[in-house]
Amino acid sequence: MDYPPLPQTGYLRLPDVLRLIPVSKSTWWAGIKDGRYPKPVKLAARVTAWRVEDIRDLIDNLSA
Repeated sequence: MDYPPLPQTGYLRLPDVLRLIPVSKSTWWAGIKDGRYPKPVKLAARVTAWRVEDIRDLIDNLSA
C-alpha cells in the first residue's frame, strides 16, 4: 500500500495518526481500550505516541 510520507521507523503523535485514520479522538481512544487500535507508547510524562510500524500494520489490516 502507498502511504503518505512517513518515516520507516519512529513515532507519530495523535494529530498525525488521526490524519491517516479518519476517526474522532474519542473513537480512537475507545478503540485502543477495546483492542481495535494499537496501544500508545509514553515517551514522557505528557507525551504519548504510536510506533509508525503499528500504524502501518493497522492501515494494512483496515484495507484488507
